[in-house]
Order: sequence, then C-alpha cells, then structure tokens
Amino acid sequence: MKKRFYITTPIYYPSASLHIGHAYCTTMADTLARYNRMRGRDVYFLTGTDEHGEKIQKNAEAANKTPLQFVDEIVAGIKNLWRELQITNDDYIRTTEPRHEKVVQQIFSKLLEQGDIYLGSYKGWYCTPCESFWTDSQAGENHICPDCGRPVHQAEEEAYFFRMSKYTDRLLKFYEENPNFITPESRKNEMINNFIKPGLEDLCVSRTSFDWGIKIKENPKHVVYVWLDALVNYISALGYLSEDDSKFKKFWSSETEIVHLVGNDITRFHVIYWPIFLMALGLHLPDRVFVHGLLMMKDEKMSKSKGNVVAPEPLIEKYGLDALRYYLVRETIFGSDGSFTPEQFVERINVDLANDFGNLLNRTISMINKYFDGIIPSYQGQIVSFDKELEECGLTAIDNYEKLMDDLRVTDAFVEVLNYVSRANKYIEETQPWVLAKDESKKDELASVMNHLANALRQCAILLSPVLLKAPKLLFEQLGIEKAKQGYGTIRDFTIIGGEKVSKGTPLFPRLDTAVEIEYIKNLMKR
Repeated sequence: MKKRFYITTPIYYPSASLHIGHAYCTTMADTLARYNRMRGRDVYFLTGTDEHGEKIQKNAEAANKTPLQFVDEIVAGIKNLWRELQITNDDYIRTTEPRHEKVVQQIFSKLLEQGDIYLGSYKGWYCTPCESFWTDSQAGENHICPDCGRPVHQAEEEAYFFRMSKYTDRLLKFYEENPNFITPESRKNEMINNFIKPGLEDLCVSRTSFDWGIKIKENPKHVVYVWLDALVNYISALGYLSEDDSKFKKFWSSETEIVHLVGNDITRFHVIYWPIFLMALGLHLPDRVFVHGLLMMKDEKMSKSKGNVVAPEPLIEKYGLDALRYYLVRETIFGSDGSFTPEQFVERINVDLANDFGNLLNRTISMINKYFDGIIPSYQGQIVSFDKELEECGLTAIDNYEKLMDDLRVTDAFVEVLNYVSRANKYIEETQPWVLAKDESKKDELASVMNHLANALRQCAILLSPVLLKAPKLLFEQLGIEKAKQGYGTIRDFTIIGGEKVSKGTPLFPRLDTAVEIEYIKNLMKR
C-alpha cells in the first residue's frame, strides 16, 4: 500500500441543482477518504465544478444572468449539500478560478508548441447537452447522441485539435501493463472496442461559436473546449505549474495512490483523453479510474432535464444522515448501475440498521445491565464453545474489509461488516445468556458472552465509521468505551474491553413504519 492517497470525484456540471445520484458518487469518495485516513494514510480529497461551456452560457441567458452569476448560485447550493452530507473534501476546485484558468492556458500553449495541438476545421454531429462531437457512424442514421440519446445537429467551425492518434499505441501498452487502471474490466473492453480499435480520431479542443470559456492566448477568438479544460482540474487544484507546486509533487507522484471516481457517462474522457494528455505533458498517470455506474429511477437514468430526480436534503432531514449514507454505500454494488426506490430505502434501514445493528446494541446493553449491574466484564478467554467461532468471524471480517476497501469494492466491504453483526446476533441465540444466568456455576461463561458481544459491537462501529458518522459515536457512549479504545489500531484486540459502565440510550435507528415511510418518500419524488 502506498503511503499517500489522492481521490477525486468528477467535477460536476452546475447547469441545475444536484440530486441523489451526485450525492452517491461524492459519498463513496468521502467513505474511501475517511477509511484511508482511519488506516493512517496521508489523504487528499478533491471535488468541484466544471463551469464553462455552451450549455451554461445558454442557461444563463435564459435566466437573464451572466454565466458567472448563474453558476455562483448553483455552486453555493452544491457546497451546502456537501456540508449537509459532511463530505470531508480537502479542496473544491472551480474551473472559473484564476488558479485553474492560468494552468489550462499554460498547458494549451505547451501542447501547441510541441505540435500535439494544431489548427484545423471541424465538421460533425454535435450534442449541445454533452458538449461532444460525433462522427456519422457514431451518431447513426437517426442522428442521436450515443451518450445521452438526444438529437444531435451538424456543426462546422475553425478549431484546434489534439493529435490523439499519436498516442494510441502507447495508451494500449499502458492498459496492458496496468490491468487495474480501468475498473470494472468491462469498461476497458468497451473503450477499446468502441473507440480505440475503430481508429482514435484527433480530438477537437477549442470552440469559436461561444465565448464562455478559457481564452487561448495565441488565438483569443477560441476558447478551450470542455474536456481539456475540465480534466486539468485534477492537477491545477494541486498547484501544477504554480510557484508553489509542493502539493502537486506530493500527491501526483508514484508514492501516491491516485484514484478518479467517475460515472459511466464520462468514462471515455477519463480513460482515453486524460491519460493521453498526461503522456503528452510527461506526467505520471493515475493508478485507477473507477467507473461507479449510475443511480437510476427504476429503469430510467436519473436526470435533471427529465425531472425524475430525488433530492437528498429531505431524506437527511427525515431519516438522518447515517441512514442516507448507509443506503447509498450499501444498496448498489459499487461499480454497477443501481436504482433508487422507496421500498429498498426503507427496507435497508429497517433490516440492516434497526433490526441487526441497532438491536444488537440494545440487547447487549440490556443484558449487561441485568446480569452485571451495567459493567462490561473483562475478557475471559475462549471459554464458551462459540467464542472462538465469533472471534474468527471477526478477524475474517476485518481482513476481508481491508482487502475489499483497498480494492475500492466498498459495498462488498460493508457487507462483510454486516455479516459479522449477523453472526453476533446468532451468537446470542447459540449461547443463550438467559439460560446461563440461571446457573451460578456458569457466571464466567456469561461474562465471556457479554464481553464478546461488547467487543464485537466496538469492532463493527470502528469498521462502519467511514460511512456512519453519528451511530458509532453514540454506540461508544452507550458502551462507555473511551477514545483510546476506538482507534483502528485496536481493531484486532479482543481483550481490550472490560470494566466500562454501559448506559442505555435511545435506539441508534428506530424501526420505520414501512407503509407510512414508503408513501412519504413517494410523495417527495413527485415534488
């Protein structure tokens, strides 16, 4: 494991307010950032907004605002949402900031000077919402954008181009030498078969039909086209080409694990164009581009323009931040498409958080109060026949959790934790503390059961803390566990608990009335 970790979200396009799909990606990134900090790594976490382009300019005109006024208002809402989600990003990059614009201009000049960029003329099928040009074969007979499914139109203008074909063989060689660069594997095959094998065309990197963008110093009637502008954020935010580039040298190096999280609709730009830009600049390439899939509404993509979005704020207000974060991380396998439904949301809270995790804490505290006057007994060893099995289950869960999180398999990692919770609940039924309590000669066995349950809860709370932000703290308070016993360095210690005074508090996750809450969420979705 490299000693540093740099994780980024896509920089979101502020054409309208964000929805739960954006919250999904950012929460996943935040969970990974929190996990890596918990493991002792030096972490840098970046998010931001991509604020240039024709679509922004047209939306601003329709709203009778300047483009900057238009995006300023939306960005304020995005930052507020990240605060509500308690996202721990270290920086927020805006492509309208001088620190970014200056770097883009310098990069463009460098690539132009070394011959990777040249002036020409572009004619093709253009999708305004995606800000992408397409060939005849890509647009098809119906002239439809392959990414968003909307109609495209013919456009022609003078433009600068990047010589993509110059780097095709080098890119394929990089894929071969770095098989984990694109995850999941299916995305790599899709990129190779659909875009590279047919022949990688030179990329249009400037526009003259609108002026809301970064002007090219050598030819100011041109503005830098969206992807050369947008993708550079990952290094401009670190201070690339600035007077103080210490952060860039630290976090964009072979000693840092560099991970980009992206949605599948922008895969091509991140795994083809971005590596090639970096090759042309002679810079280190990222370790992973993880394509997380889309969070949809049933079988339809969630889209601001379609009006079928779910806002996260009302869900946070009603059910709490932990419930929403856990649902986002747990419900959809990270890397696959998923769907949001009220039924799944309520069931996940009730089954995993209320019935399994929360109820395990309630039962444990009640029994410690009843049988040991509220004091957690010290570790007795493996004296009950099921003690060893529970400890082995805990160690396996911890080992698997680390391997899965390190491989960015976030959903699978938290399944391991909940499997441990379920095993602890089963342990209660196997050991039957209420029977042991009736036999004075079984006092040590009863003490062992209570100790093992308290420690299993402690371990699970630590493992869940990258996603649950409130519940672990409440659990530690109710079990009387001091700060020194909450750290990840103590995670494999089964002897650490003993002598703490428990205090029964409110349930971590009150069980929801299924029918009532499903109806409530459905009404939210109609707004």
